[in-house]
Amino acid sequence: MNIMIAGGSGLLGTVLKKSLRDDGHNVRVLSRRDGPDTIKWDGLTTKGWGHLVNDMDAVIHLTGQSLSSWPWTAARKKSFEDSRIIPGLALAQAIQEADRRPSLFVQFSGINYYGLHGDPADESTPPGEDFLAQLAVKWEESTKPLDELGIRRLVLRTSVVLARENPIMDLMSLPIKLFVGGRIGLGTQAFSWIHIKDWVRAVRHLMADENARGAYNLVAPAQTSLQDFTKELARVMHRPHWFPVPDMILRNVLGEMSVTILDGRFSRPKRLLESGYEFQFPGPREALTDLYG
Repeated sequence: MNIMIAGGSGLLGTVLKKSLRDDGHNVRVLSRRDGPDTIKWDGLTTKGWGHLVNDMDAVIHLTGQSLSSWPWTAARKKSFEDSRIIPGLALAQAIQEADRRPSLFVQFSGINYYGLHGDPADESTPPGEDFLAQLAVKWEESTKPLDELGIRRLVLRTSVVLARENPIMDLMSLPIKLFVGGRIGLGTQAFSWIHIKDWVRAVRHLMADENARGAYNLVAPAQTSLQDFTKELARVMHRPHWFPVPDMILRNVLGEMSVTILDGRFSRPKRLLESGYEFQFPGPREALTDLYG
């Protein structure tokens, strides 16, 4: 297959690109960065690359500024939106104007689509009203017009991807390495995650399944609280788990960004499991042992 990845120079794009190329697929990357097989893109328009869509069998939309950028000022929140929505609109425009359209479009999104509170969510759960939920809604809607063209569009709502290269893992593991790891806030809040190997395998599984379309949650089946996760991380790293961090400290330091740590809703990969996907790392013990054991 000829595949175009928008935003393919980040952690997830790089890993997915390698997996696809290892299996013989021809992958081109749209990026602001220069590199081999990279198509220079301003992230705003179809100028200089839109015609290349005619040669593509699949297009993957992975763009978006990391939510770990801090603090969440009004300008930065607008940047979170613009870096997801504007590229999505440009990709949809290029496909709409193409003489030969790709048969598959992969739209990434976030598991926070469902909101930060409520009963465990699956793909049938309506979206939340908070900032992160509405950010995901707008991200997905930027390419929704492609549904009307008969293109098979996957909407992959991704949780935290566990990888040694992911900066969030450095933030979570550092206190444990320094022997001051412990409960964060109440500790009972949900922590949605997926191992990077399962993330790649699940994406590839759904891309290959001609019957797969619409929304899928990319989240491990184990419903894990943040306390359970950090306890397991401490066990794997042979460190104590004893130093509690009150939620007020994080709210004062991180501001609105603290919701990514202190709030969370359990979610299930209902449709992914129904599609026949089998997780290699269904629980935190297996996943963290693979990364740190």
